[in-house]
Amino acid sequence: MKTLDWYIVKKFLGTFFFSIVLILSIAIVFDLTEKMDDFFENQVPLKEIIVEYYLPFIPYYMNMFSSLFIFISVIFFTSKLAGNSEIIAMLATGISYHRLMVPYAFSATLLFVLSMWLGGWVIPKSSQHMLAFTDKYVSRFTSDNARNVQMEVEPGTILYIESFRRETNIGYRVSLEKFEGKSLVMRTTADRIYYDSLEYWHLEKYTQRAFIGMREEMEQGERKDITLPIIPEELFITIEQAEQMTTPELRHYMERQRQRGSGNVKAFEVEYHKRWASPLGAFIMTLLGVTMSSRKVRGGMGKNLGIGIVLTALYILFSTVSTTFSVNNVMSPFMAAWLPNFVFLAISIPLYIKASK
Repeated sequence: MKTLDWYIVKKFLGTFFFSIVLILSIAIVFDLTEKMDDFFENQVPLKEIIVEYYLPFIPYYMNMFSSLFIFISVIFFTSKLAGNSEIIAMLATGISYHRLMVPYAFSATLLFVLSMWLGGWVIPKSSQHMLAFTDKYVSRFTSDNARNVQMEVEPGTILYIESFRRETNIGYRVSLEKFEGKSLVMRTTADRIYYDSLEYWHLEKYTQRAFIGMREEMEQGERKDITLPIIPEELFITIEQAEQMTTPELRHYMERQRQRGSGNVKAFEVEYHKRWASPLGAFIMTLLGVTMSSRKVRGGMGKNLGIGIVLTALYILFSTVSTTFSVNNVMSPFMAAWLPNFVFLAISIPLYIKASK
């Protein structure tokens, strides 16, 4: 890394963080204006608004749109360098276009590591406060009633509950089926199931049928104590839970839910893949930004910034649409998270080859 490299790195990172401060300040003003009525209606203390909501708000949205901040930043300061003929001077000294990319790649690597660390470990813990605040005062996304829950609680044991209430820890119309291979060996049905304070499960008004060869043994009773390796919270699955898990916790949770046959895992898989795709997008957006803005053009940086804003809107559109397709089983979670990067990489490579010539 030479003096010239550090000059570009300082320009890159300085513009990046300046754009974050500027854009997030505007975003906070708009968000505060939108939610002001909710804050007044619920009489939320000012300290709670700042500490529980807006302090986690800044890193949460900074990391979410980090690739877009990088793209705009690169276009802005590289267009300025090109407009001042600084890039022409660099190339005139014998520096190749590929060598010129080294400080850009170095800066993108730093931001990649920062994004991975924030998104995988820091933000999931801090966002718990923001999401809890939103659920309490702004818009409730948690439910007190789970319906049609079906999962494999143990290998070969399938649990079905028609409805379960969070407040009372009571479920209704329960079925517990045990299989050996493809053969049903036991089926237990009950009117109610509840979870007590000692962390045990109990069936009420149950009927248990055991299938032994051609024979069937039936048992009925008012109450039966059973052991299930789950807790009531696992019956309430929302995508907001994924945002509150660190990357290792999220991976472990997905594996556990797949083993249980849960059908609501795709949103968690999209979140997991996005935690890799979004930070790696820093390299793609840096490459695209440099190739678009490193040439001096008539009219200054206005044209480049205009194109950058349009491409940024397309990037957001791709991310939103692909996520929707994945949740609706039209696209795999991997493709939903990585499609924007693949599309923009396909645009970047030809532009880079052309720019290097």
